[in-house]
Amino acid sequence: MPEFRAGASPLFLRDEDLRQGLDMLFFAWRDLAAEADPALEKEGLGRAHHRALYFIGRNPGLAVGELMAILGITKQSLGRVLKELAAKGLVTQSVGTEDRRERRLALTEAGQALEQVLTAPQRALMANAYRAAGADAVAGFRTVLTGLRRR
Repeated sequence: MPEFRAGASPLFLRDEDLRQGLDMLFFAWRDLAAEADPALEKEGLGRAHHRALYFIGRNPGLAVGELMAILGITKQSLGRVLKELAAKGLVTQSVGTEDRRERRLALTEAGQALEQVLTAPQRALMANAYRAAGADAVAGFRTVLTGLRRR
C-alpha cells in the first residue's frame, strides 16, 4: 500500500499528490462498500442491489428514470436489479400519479430493514472518520467531493 504524504499544499499539487488522492478514494470506496458485502452475500445480492436499495430508501416514490440517472446505468441493467429486488419482496413499483407510464419505487418493510442492515456499518465507519477528522476537515472533504461530481 502506498504511503500518503501529509501536508500537501492545496495551491501546488504535484502529479504524485493527485495520484495519492486517487489512491485514497479507491481504497476508501473499496473498504466502505465492503462493509455491506457479508449481508449482501447472505441475501444473494450484490453491490448494484445495495445502491438501488440505498437511493430508493433515501427517496421514496423515486421514478425508475430518476434512479437510472442517479446510478448512471442503463434501463436494462436497472431492470434486472429491480426485478430481483421485487422478487425478494424488497421493492414495490407503483404507477405515477401524473403520468401513468411512469413507475415509482418504494422499499417494502423488508427492504427498509435490509437497507438499514446494509448501511449501518457504513454510517458507523463514516461517523468515526468524520469525528476523527473534525468539522473543518469534513467541510473540506465535502467541498472536494462536490468538486469531483460531473452533474
